[in-house]
Amino acid sequence: MPETAKLSSKFQISIPKAIRTAQHWEAGLTFAFIPKGTGVLLVPVPKKDDLKGLAKGANPVAYRDHVDRF
Repeated sequence: MPETAKLSSKFQISIPKAIRTAQHWEAGLTFAFIPKGTGVLLVPVPKKDDLKGLAKGANPVAYRDHVDRF
């Protein structure tokens, strides 16, 4: 059975320990809520340092700024 949590009267949810441990989530982590159909996807927002080097080798020469679209 999947882990569950109840929405409190203050609109707060505690993430079950099994999920926090499996995902290595710690207190203070920032999350983004992404609507998906009738549910919501909960995604941790990466820190700037974690994104460093992500676009290494990208070729900006063929970049389009989409000014040709309406």
